[in-house]
Amino acid sequence: MSLKPSPSRVALEAAQAATRLARQVAVALGDLDLSPSQYRLLLFLSEGNAAASAVAGRLAVSRPSVTALADGLERRGLLQRKSDPADRRKVAHELTEAGREALAAADAAVAERITRIASHLDDDQTDRAMDGLALWNEALNRYRTAMETQQ
Repeated sequence: MSLKPSPSRVALEAAQAATRLARQVAVALGDLDLSPSQYRLLLFLSEGNAAASAVAGRLAVSRPSVTALADGLERRGLLQRKSDPADRRKVAHELTEAGREALAAADAAVAERITRIASHLDDDQTDRAMDGLALWNEALNRYRTAMETQQ
């Protein structure tokens, strides 16, 4: 019987920090009446309109979950659905102007909260922490691209 190696202390602390940081993002978004899932959908749609199946794949959620998220954002006027003239079964989701404004406000709120938390570090540590998060964003983008090319 082989045992899996235990995660390194640094990896474990990073995972715990990511979990705690996710909660802080949720708090910042809560002030704008957005959930993290709604924020992720707005972020994704800011790259261009997309069909529900593409959204579900990118966000790693089920199509019914995308429908529920989109329903709430559509009621608030943050996104709109458009039927594909060539195939009425296909529906594309796209941000409205209000959706782009809500996304900008959410980005600012999240950035402000992260900056406020990081301000409790020394200046050099703050820079390293922010650079580290930016690097994680790049890693996540590359991972997503790799996963999409494998499909």
